[in-house]
Amino acid sequence: MTDTPMYRVSEAARFLGVSTDTVRRWIAAKTLTHHSDSSGRTVVDGVELARHARKITVLPEDPRHMSTSVANRFYGIVTDVRRGDVMSMVEIQAGPHRIFSLVGTDEIDRMQLTPGNAVIASALSQAIALERI
Repeated sequence: MTDTPMYRVSEAARFLGVSTDTVRRWIAAKTLTHHSDSSGRTVVDGVELARHARKITVLPEDPRHMSTSVANRFYGIVTDVRRGDVMSMVEIQAGPHRIFSLVGTDEIDRMQLTPGNAVIASALSQAIALERI
């Protein structure tokens, strides 16, 4: 059995901010590969989902012209971890939002964060806190 996280179609859709039908169309078009879990449900590899999230995301050219609404918790998927000696940068795709968080490298190790892991990014006053889910 692999340690790679696997996500149901509904979870993949929530992480990418799309409908379950969209994820199923990507699977049918072979844009995403699928597997079956032990219950026979369709699942998607978390690492592949993270790569796909980075590929499909279109960032606005000038975010100052956008209307925004701040929510303090973002469900997403880790797309990259850039490790440093003391601090590491974690990149998360949460629907249309790309979030970066500086996290202590010891915490990255403790939470075993790698691309493909599901997380909740919580916006605190001046920081983004992560919870592995």
